[in-house]
Amino acid sequence: MASPFLLLAVLALAFAQALAYDPTPLQDFCVADLKSNIFINGFPCKNPKTVTVEDFSFSGLNITGNTKNKFGFNVTFVDVMRLPGLNTLGVSIGRADYAPYRILPLHTHPRAAEIFTVIEGTLLVGFVTSNPNNTLFLKSLDAGDVFAVPVGMIHFEFNVGKGPAVAIAGFNSQNPGIIFIRDAVFRSKPPIPVEVLEKSFQVGKDVIEELLAQFK
Repeated sequence: MASPFLLLAVLALAFAQALAYDPTPLQDFCVADLKSNIFINGFPCKNPKTVTVEDFSFSGLNITGNTKNKFGFNVTFVDVMRLPGLNTLGVSIGRADYAPYRILPLHTHPRAAEIFTVIEGTLLVGFVTSNPNNTLFLKSLDAGDVFAVPVGMIHFEFNVGKGPAVAIAGFNSQNPGIIFIRDAVFRSKPPIPVEVLEKSFQVGKDVIEELLAQFK
């Protein structure tokens, strides 16, 4: 008869595989063929004979992003689209730049948890849990501090310092995605009906139309 500990180990492994967000590699690598017309959950593999070392490298995270925009932030994602060798590996990385007293507004990563390290500056960061509690976990971080955001949680990073801030983020998905709450609600195509927004936010039509006007 199998040991109870062995059974638990097998069950834990089975659950770990079932909860994996990205496809599990079944060979040394599966470099993404970004030009393929085949649609699967992920990307098909390039012929291993055509794979080169360039498929596993990316240069540019040392470059400061352009923060001259409305919100004063820039995110440089290094996901499977920019680094095809990440296909099936379940990881990606990114650099975030923040102008002084500017924000990376409320957003989620639908396919990944996030862990990021502040490299420069001071960031006020936080995420909000799901219903019914909607608890805010909020913390001020300085250079060298690390923060984790569970998968799918709405979160933000706010540069509260007098100078620029920089953070490096890691994700447990080759393609974490990013959904900005403001864009999803007020810039959807086609637009969400005004009546739906009125009832959702419990405000008048004039307030909704004023908000919508900012996103045209």
